[in-house]
Amino acid sequence: MPHRIPPRTGVAFELPKGALLSVIDPSGEQVADLLAFRRDDVREVLSSGRTLDYAGRIYLTTGHKLYSNRSNILLEIVHDDVGRHDFLLTPCSSDTFRIIYGDDDPHHGCFGNLASALAPYGVTPDDIPVAFNCFMNVPIDPVTGALRVDPPLSVAGDRIVFRAEDDLVIGLTACSAPQSNNGSFKPIDYEIACL
Repeated sequence: MPHRIPPRTGVAFELPKGALLSVIDPSGEQVADLLAFRRDDVREVLSSGRTLDYAGRIYLTTGHKLYSNRSNILLEIVHDDVGRHDFLLTPCSSDTFRIIYGDDDPHHGCFGNLASALAPYGVTPDDIPVAFNCFMNVPIDPVTGALRVDPPLSVAGDRIVFRAEDDLVIGLTACSAPQSNNGSFKPIDYEIACL
């Protein structure tokens, strides 16, 4: 039975080594920000830079490994219905809403949701890196390198499945940014299967 993350919120939970984590888009076109920290030392954290460097590409899918800031594998993607996710853009925050959207009363965003959910595990706001943005669709202009945020390619029921390569703490959101989710806010589901 999947757990549900309501729109514009986030959770944190432990994921044991060898377990499978399915992140599911139940409605379609909804992004989920995912972070992973090593459970016994949360200073070891998912690293966009290391992962993209070792993969030699920016779009990751089935068979790709997600590395830590210490070059250890934390997660491997073992199944992917969508094939387009983002590992470049930082979690949306109150500053995102202020700077990009011009919001005078900004939402705290995925950054705030992750900071609150991960605090009981000893993770501080300064410890939060670039997230693996499940289902986020960020095309890049091949000439100028300009980024564009397009609607996710995910449809209702699509999932991406990760295998934990260490005992981890996971942070996961139902993204709060309108641009990332084609203008609406929907839930995200997740399932854990221990093998």
